Amino acid sequence: MNKTEKYEALLPQVKALCEGENDMIAKMANVAALLHYEFGFWWTGFYRVMRSEVGGQRSEVELLLGPFQGPIACVHIAYGRGVCGTAWKERRTIVVADVEEFPGHIACSSESRSEIVVPIFKGDDVIAVLDIDSRELATFDDTDRRYLEEMVKFL
Repeated sequence: MNKTEKYEALLPQVKALCEGENDMIAKMANVAALLHYEFGFWWTGFYRVMRSEVGGQRSEVELLLGPFQGPIACVHIAYGRGVCGTAWKERRTIVVADVEEFPGHIACSSESRSEIVVPIFKGDDVIAVLDIDSRELATFDDTDRRYLEEMVKFL
C-alpha cells in the first residue's frame, strides 16, 4: 500500500475515533497512536497551546507537550521557536526535509532528521499542533501535508 492509499484508509478511522468524543486529550492520544503505529514514525504527538489571562487580556504563552508516541520529548516550546513554535506563529503547516537546515530547530532528539508540523485550529485560533518526526531525511511531502491537515480537522 502506498502512502496515499494508507492515508485514505486512515481518514475514516480517525473520523470514527474522534466522533462523539468531547475530550481533546483522548482524541489526541488515539490519533497519535494510530499514526505512529501505521506509519512507524520516530515521534508522533501533539503540543497544546497554553494561554493565560492577565487583567482580562488573553496572551499566548507556550506550547505544552500533549499525548505522544515515541521517545521522551521537549515539554515546553515558546511561540515562534523551532518548527512547532514557527508553525503556530505562522499558522501554517511546515514540512522540513532536513531539520539540521531549519533555523532555530529544537533538537529534542539527535535521531530526528525530518519533520512535519500541522497547526490545529478552533475557529480562528491555533489550539495545538501535530508534530511528527522521522529518522530519515525528506520523509514528508505534500501528500502528508494534505492528509494530516484533513485529519486534524476531526479533532
